[in-house]
Amino acid sequence: MVTIADGSSSGSTDLIRLKTDLHRQIIDLVDFSKAEALTEAELRAQLKALAEYLCSRQPIALSEQQREKLVLDLMDEIYGFGPIESLMVDPTVSDILINGPGRVLVERRGVLEETNVRFADSAHLMQFIHRLVGRAGRRIDESSPMVDARLPDGSRFNAVIPPLALGGPTVSIRRFGNRRIQMEDLVQFGTMAPAMADFLVLAVQGRMNVIVSGGTGAGKTTLLNCMSRYISDSQRVVTIEETAELNLQQRDVVALETRLPNLEGRGAVTQRDLLRNALRMRPDRIIVGEARGAEVLEMLQAMNTGHDGSMSTVHANDARETLDRLELMIALAGVELPSRIARQYICNAVDIVIHVTRLHTGERRVTRVSEVSGLKDGEWRMDDIFVYRLSGEMRGGRPAGAFFATGYQPVALRRLALAGTNVEQYRPLFEPRELTAPKA
Repeated sequence: MVTIADGSSSGSTDLIRLKTDLHRQIIDLVDFSKAEALTEAELRAQLKALAEYLCSRQPIALSEQQREKLVLDLMDEIYGFGPIESLMVDPTVSDILINGPGRVLVERRGVLEETNVRFADSAHLMQFIHRLVGRAGRRIDESSPMVDARLPDGSRFNAVIPPLALGGPTVSIRRFGNRRIQMEDLVQFGTMAPAMADFLVLAVQGRMNVIVSGGTGAGKTTLLNCMSRYISDSQRVVTIEETAELNLQQRDVVALETRLPNLEGRGAVTQRDLLRNALRMRPDRIIVGEARGAEVLEMLQAMNTGHDGSMSTVHANDARETLDRLELMIALAGVELPSRIARQYICNAVDIVIHVTRLHTGERRVTRVSEVSGLKDGEWRMDDIFVYRLSGEMRGGRPAGAFFATGYQPVALRRLALAGTNVEQYRPLFEPRELTAPKA
């Protein structure tokens, strides 16, 4: 009989392979079609008993602690997230990156760290991917080797498998905390100054059309979720996303999600299809999780035709580039509009652009809040309301900077005044000054 020593790398590998073999044996032995007649608690109890029985018959001497952990790991393989279960329940982990079976990294507080988590082999990792993808109602195979899905806990799951992934199956999981982040939290984290948060709340309540821009992982969707909290509960909101991530709390929210084509290449439903249909659903506001293609034309039409207060996110490197990207996406819609007409159309639709930046330390900052004021000689006219300016680095490489109000009073205040809002009480927000700096 072979004994596995605790803590050794070879022993750890042997345990992983043993666990994988036992998991396959359980799958072969259990008739899951008959198991449907059992409650989840009864099925769990029977599977646990079977796992303990199979462990007891192994030619490898396991300590009591190893055997208990092996049984728990087997249950995670069947019901949970397998080898990454401990990472999925860690509240400090925001991203899990699996680069093949032998390398798993996590992001904590904006910094990537390597872990000692391993999969037995590529087949084990593929089994893990197929199980999660199937649970999300999607598919992945050689004919469709990429998938983007939403897990039951709300996490975003992306996988790429061979032949596209040359180094083996690759998985990226973007986790969302169990606690809903509020605008007050973003102020506390130093993402924005209190005056900026007050203005964004005012922009939502005043039904301004807002675009949140930034790079991947900058926090665009998080900010959009925070702002959506201030939408009136009496309004009907339609959300449109490729993979549902928004979590609105209003009573009348219709959440729509795109659909991939079937095996025959039919049945796909795009964001553009959903936007066209949403206009017939009597929405007060339309929120597009991420505008990235031809659907932007329908989104701008909605903003221009009575659906004030609509919002979306756009990938861009700065606020001005956001408008350039919207212009490009209009061209992708196949509509041949002269540049000046397309730009005027965008200016009429978009009121506020909020740019979010992820700094090299992983911290997020709202670096610019700008009003789209129109065109001047065919070029965008954008006026900054609030900005974040870097001034260097503190000890430990943490960025040093501060938020500023530029002194510009947005024209959108007039719309609020016409709606009966007492805008005079908000004018001090825009007085030129340095705002509260992020906490050290």
